Amino acid sequence: MSYTDIISTTGVSLILLAFLLSTFKRIRSDSKFYFALNMIGGAFACYGSYLLGSLPFIILEGVWTLVAFIGLIKTFGKS
Repeated sequence: MSYTDIISTTGVSLILLAFLLSTFKRIRSDSKFYFALNMIGGAFACYGSYLLGSLPFIILEGVWTLVAFIGLIKTFGKS
């Protein structure tokens, strides 16, 4: 497995883990952990897409990371 495969697989796995845990009610979809998994996973997947030179997936994963980051920041404002 190449470096790019490891980076990309790690990112996609974190995103899928967040989705799985949320779907089966193990974590809330508005929790810090959920957003952190999505943000870190999206960043890894974005970097992997960059290494592969896949512009559509760079955009997708970049936006995914940004939205997750905004969601994470918003959780700090909640009581």
